Amino acid sequence: MDDRFEAEGRRLKIENILIKYAALLATVDQWFASCVSHFRSEIACKSGCSECCRGLFDITLLDAWFMKRGFDMLDTGVRALALKKAKARLSLLQTLWPDLTAPYILNYRPDEEWEILMPDDDDTPCPLLGEDGTCLVFDFRPMTCRLHGLPLIDISGEVMHDEWCTLNFTQGSPLELQELRWEFNSLFREELLIFRELTLELFEQRMNELDTFIPTALLIDFERFPWRKWRKENPFIFS
Repeated sequence: MDDRFEAEGRRLKIENILIKYAALLATVDQWFASCVSHFRSEIACKSGCSECCRGLFDITLLDAWFMKRGFDMLDTGVRALALKKAKARLSLLQTLWPDLTAPYILNYRPDEEWEILMPDDDDTPCPLLGEDGTCLVFDFRPMTCRLHGLPLIDISGEVMHDEWCTLNFTQGSPLELQELRWEFNSLFREELLIFRELTLELFEQRMNELDTFIPTALLIDFERFPWRKWRKENPFIFS
């Protein structure tokens, strides 16, 4: 009985964490929408454009959990097709990293080794990309997806990411545009706090970083995975 109460308490806490994260992601969408409203003729990003939905990139465990929540709401047939693509992707990854197993966390290896799995010329579509070029889990997509396409410049003027989609601002650099600036330092601090809340519930330890990929995230049963048992079996990740 006590174990069931403890598990239910943990489930409710994680649910509240995901709700809090959804609210934070909504502020990112508001920033992006504001940028588009200011520069409609210079920002090409729109529904159906999927130029950036290619290859692999790492996402946090928090993003992965939130995204999978949306994925699990999809129609069974749609999920089955995406899972088939995700499993095929995992098989290829495991030819390079045979020890990449559930929950498919990347951080047990140095960052530079991740580049083996993420070549620049990889044009493989995301398994969550629909036939019409839209994201199947748009409202649950990772923060990276929401930020992509524009440079990230903090309100202080600090340039946190100086690249942007080649379809945007084709006539000149947008790095000096005041309308693009936003509270990015505050955003990333809040993201980290929420992430640490999640890892405390999962592992009884606050972590700063645990990452996976979108295809591998789709293959994780977040609710049932034995997170604390996995932590005990992999202490080197948490040292």
